[in-house]
Amino acid sequence: MVGGAPVNPTAQAAPGWPQSLYSGAAGIALLQAVKELVGVGDREAMRACAESMFRMPIMAGTKGFGLYEGAPAVAYVLTFTDTPSTERLLSALDGHVRRMTTSRLEAARARLESGQPAKTAEFDLISGLAGFGVYHLRRGNIGELQGILSHLVQLCEPITDGGQTLPGWWSISEAGTAWPADGHGNFGLAHGITGPLALLATSSLRGYTVPGQERAMTRICQWLDDWRTGDGRSAHWPEWIDLQEQRRGSTASMGPKRPSWCYGTPGIARALQLAGRALGDAALQEYAEQALAGCLLDPQQLALLTDASLCHGWSGLIQAARRAAEDEKDGQLSDLLPRLWAGLTTHLEEHGPPARSTLMEGTAGLDLVRLDDSKCATPETSWDLCLLLSG
Repeated sequence: MVGGAPVNPTAQAAPGWPQSLYSGAAGIALLQAVKELVGVGDREAMRACAESMFRMPIMAGTKGFGLYEGAPAVAYVLTFTDTPSTERLLSALDGHVRRMTTSRLEAARARLESGQPAKTAEFDLISGLAGFGVYHLRRGNIGELQGILSHLVQLCEPITDGGQTLPGWWSISEAGTAWPADGHGNFGLAHGITGPLALLATSSLRGYTVPGQERAMTRICQWLDDWRTGDGRSAHWPEWIDLQEQRRGSTASMGPKRPSWCYGTPGIARALQLAGRALGDAALQEYAEQALAGCLLDPQQLALLTDASLCHGWSGLIQAARRAAEDEKDGQLSDLLPRLWAGLTTHLEEHGPPARSTLMEGTAGLDLVRLDDSKCATPETSWDLCLLLSG
C-alpha cells in the first residue's frame, strides 16, 4: 500500500486508464491542481479527479510505465498539490518512481553494453527516460536526474550497424507502431530525440549538468540541422527517417508536416531554442526562432491543424509559441500570438471544443493553455514541464 492506495508492480494499463496523464483522470487532475494553486480551483472537482486516479491500484512496474502512465504520472500531478496528505502520498510514490528509474537505467546500460540499437521507449518523453527526467527535475531528485542525463549523453555516441555509422538514438521498431521495420531516426518531441535535447537543455539552464552534456546537445542539434529542409522561415523537418533515407542522406519528405507539439516544427524549434540558450549559441537560438515564426506565418501549415488539442492541435501550437516568445530576442513571436488565438477561436466556433475532457487530446489541455494566458500562472505552476516547453 502507498499512502492508502495499493501499488501493483506488474498490472498493465487498459484503455481509458485513470492513471494516465495523456488520456485519463491524472491529466484532468493536473488541471484541477493547477487551478487550485492559482486560486481559481474547485475543491470538489479536484477530489473527484483524485478519487478516480486512486480507484484502482497504482501501477509501478519497471516496464511499460513512463511519465504519462502509472506511478510517475500520479506523482507528477501531486507535485502541484500542497496539502499534508498529498505530500505524504507523494513521498511514498516518489520511492517507487526512483526504483523504476533505477531499473530503467540498468536496462538501458545493459542494452548499450550489448551493442543493440535502442527503442524509442528507452529514451523518449512519453514512455522513456526523458520523461522520468522531467519528474525528477520537477521533484528535485538530483541523483536520479544526473543518472538520466549521463545516459542520454551516452545515447548520443554514434553506433555502427552493418558497417554503417548511425546516430546512437537510431531506434528499432516496436510492435504495433507505424515506424519502419528496419529502424528509424525519430525527430519528434514526444517520441524522438528532440525530447532528450529539450531535457538536456532545460536541465542545463536550471544548473544541472554532467560531463559531456554540451557535446550531446551539439550532436543532436547538428543532426537536426543535417536533416532540415529549407532555411530561415522556410525551415522544417520530417517526422522520422528510415534506413534508406539515412543511407542516401536525403529524405523523401515533400513539405512541412502538421505544426504540432508532438512531431512538428513548434516542438522541434522550441527544443532548439532552449539548446541555443543552454549552449550560449545566439545563432542557433535565432535559427530556431525564425523556423517557428515561419511556421506560424504559413497558412498552409496552419490549415493542417484539425483539432484544438495539446498533442497535435491549436493548444499545443500556442503553448510552444508562447514559451518560445518568453525567451526570444526580437519580439517577432510575441507579435504573432494574437493571430494564433484568433485561429483557435475560429476553429472552436466552427468545430466546437474537443469531445474529450482529457489533457492531451481534450479540454483539460485547452483549459490549461487558457489559464496560462490569464496571467495568474507562476513558475511554480509550470505544468507544461511535462511537455518540455517551460524551459
